[in-house]
Amino acid sequence: MPDQRVTQQIRQLVGDRAKGCCEYCLSQAQFSPQSFSVEHIYPRSLGGVTELDNLALACAGCNGHKYNKTQAIDPPTNTMVDLYHPRKHNWAEHFAWNEEYTLILGLTPTGRATVEALQLNRIALQNLRAILFSVGKHPPE
Repeated sequence: MPDQRVTQQIRQLVGDRAKGCCEYCLSQAQFSPQSFSVEHIYPRSLGGVTELDNLALACAGCNGHKYNKTQAIDPPTNTMVDLYHPRKHNWAEHFAWNEEYTLILGLTPTGRATVEALQLNRIALQNLRAILFSVGKHPPE
């Protein structure tokens, strides 16, 4: 069995690639009271491997809500769809911000399912986004 540990070097590469932001909700690690995790996009519990193309930087909330999910229900169509995959999908094709930059809007079935499954609009995130937007620190570049 190959080594499945996420080394410090891998952790650094994943964090640098993500520019210090959760790759799902775009929260910025520098403003988070909790540390971010390197998560397996396709979970190890389902056969996912520890390779850069299968790793994403995730805040504690997104990582916890995603757990080992790879699919979820798209609310308007009630169909099972793949969740957003940071290595295969472009964030802006699946999500947008509302006018106040406090809510992430799902633009596609994948986007909508991901917003719901990972709870990308948790109230604490909405509050943090509003404060950071008011001082010019949100959305991240």
